[in-house]
Amino acid sequence: QVQLVESGGGLVQPGGSLRLSCAASGSIVSSGNMGWHRQAPGKERDLVASISRGGSTYYAVSMKGRVTISRINANNTVYLEMNSMKPEDTAVYYCFANVVVPGSSLSPYWGQGTQVTVSS
Repeated sequence: QVQLVESGGGLVQPGGSLRLSCAASGSIVSSGNMGWHRQAPGKERDLVASISRGGSTYYAVSMKGRVTISRINANNTVYLEMNSMKPEDTAVYYCFANVVVPGSSLSPYWGQGTQVTVSS
């Protein structure tokens, strides 16, 4: 009932910037927290950042000061702007959204992931 489509991934040089976008669509009654996880090869998937419907934000310590998360509630879209990127930021980034669909309670949904590679 819900589809999340990510865009904006790709190759960036160390010190560069990227902006990721994720749009949730479908039979969405309301949405709660939205955000991003990432998973590097051979490592666990970790939370990068999240944002509530009211705009409260959370950032991973490793990313704090280098990223900004934002959202547009009207079209259920979340953004992640990343600056001063490092090679260790290389990973697949997954968008998530906690949403309510008709006849159900708040549940998480995931995008298919977008590759981010930081290399010179």
